Amino acid sequence: MSAAAAEQILVLPEVKQRSWATAAIVLIDVVALELALLLGCMARYYLHSIFPIALARAQYQGLALGVLTLPLAYYWMGLYPGYGMGAVQRIRGRVYATFSVFVVLLTWNYAFQDHQWSRGVLLLTMFFALILAPALEAPLRKFLIARGICGVPMLVLGGGSTGAMVVKTLKRESDLGFVPVAILDDNPAKWGSEIHGVPVVGPLSAAEAFAGRAKVALVALPGIGRAHLSQLVQGLSFANIIIVPDLFGIQSLWITSRDLGGVLGLEVKKNLLVPGNRFLKRVLDYSIAAPAFLASLPVLAMAAIWIKIVSPGPVLFRQEREGPNGRRITMLKLRTMHRDAEKLLAEYLESDPEEKLNWLRYFKLKKDPRVLPHIGWFLRRYSLDELPQLWNVLRGEMSLVGPRPFPYYHLDQFPASFRHLRASVMPGITGLWQVTARSDGDLRVQEVEDTYYIRNWSPWLDIYILLRTTQTVLSAKGAY
Repeated sequence: MSAAAAEQILVLPEVKQRSWATAAIVLIDVVALELALLLGCMARYYLHSIFPIALARAQYQGLALGVLTLPLAYYWMGLYPGYGMGAVQRIRGRVYATFSVFVVLLTWNYAFQDHQWSRGVLLLTMFFALILAPALEAPLRKFLIARGICGVPMLVLGGGSTGAMVVKTLKRESDLGFVPVAILDDNPAKWGSEIHGVPVVGPLSAAEAFAGRAKVALVALPGIGRAHLSQLVQGLSFANIIIVPDLFGIQSLWITSRDLGGVLGLEVKKNLLVPGNRFLKRVLDYSIAAPAFLASLPVLAMAAIWIKIVSPGPVLFRQEREGPNGRRITMLKLRTMHRDAEKLLAEYLESDPEEKLNWLRYFKLKKDPRVLPHIGWFLRRYSLDELPQLWNVLRGEMSLVGPRPFPYYHLDQFPASFRHLRASVMPGITGLWQVTARSDGDLRVQEVEDTYYIRNWSPWLDIYILLRTTQTVLSAKGAY
């Protein structure tokens, strides 16, 4: 290793890992849980006229202590500090822990409290805990990691395309808690350069110089030989080593390692091929879509009147799209465009070559001449034009979450293998690329994100996307 590289190691950015950082995350959970109990009591109080019950302060003093056992369950599920756990895995851990603790509290209430605690308060508290705890903890975690107060310093071995992809992903998914501080690569031409803001400081042989600075080593050398990889890993003095194998193209969530008599095996679970999981997905669809559709009727009525005033004609836009197994479905939307939309689009693209290139890349336009004034932009900005698709969900033609049912001119731009993959599942009202890039995602982003969703599906991923959809729609980011 060169002297310059050795000097650079000494000036690498530090991840401070303040001792109080994890305590702050635990404290915010405690605050959220006690607030959940308060809201549970208030909600039960307002339901008193419907379901009368005697409410006394003494009944809930013990319950206030009981909910404090939840952080212990979160710790048991690995949520503290939770480094390396993605948002989907944390949602699953919180749900499992919360349900388990409240089952214990209900049992305790029957066995030892002589039914003193209100079952309504317990259930309402559980409901609010599932919402408030992650809602308060997630931004705090991001804040602490962004300021270098918590997180795990990581050394990346490999500065090629795989290493660059890993660094970029860890920067984007900062809540994982892995903070790349340096990259090592045997190519001298890369020394002294940076990859996504992380310095490349020397060869692989310099790894031992980081043993006291980085807690985790990540080996991103998929092309390395088996013997060389084994020798490299055995020589690393890191308590935790992550190896990125040459297995691109298969799922990355819900994989279990298996010891097959000394041979490492990876068990891949294709969740959407399990009939019970497909049934569970439909139950989730109906349980949310049915009340959401009823609640949306007043909004649909007001939007319909506004559309009629601005542009006489049909309120609903109907278009054939590709559904599950390639069959055609009629997708519904509130009409947000002029009736001669296709003519307007053709004239606009013909007059502006730059916008034509954008259209061919994104199939979206920031200044779309087809959109109705005021009402069209409003409905599209907050995705209210998609509300009629709740009826498609109830008809069994779509799911709440899945790949978007694109028009056929859009689908024709994708390779046949990807079209076959996306046709194997229900199309959705929302999807992964909508909550990550929305209209700013080009064809490549759409293909990558939809492929990830299909291969890594789980109920927890659907719940995560639905929560992110609410946040994305309210922020109106990437909407036009």
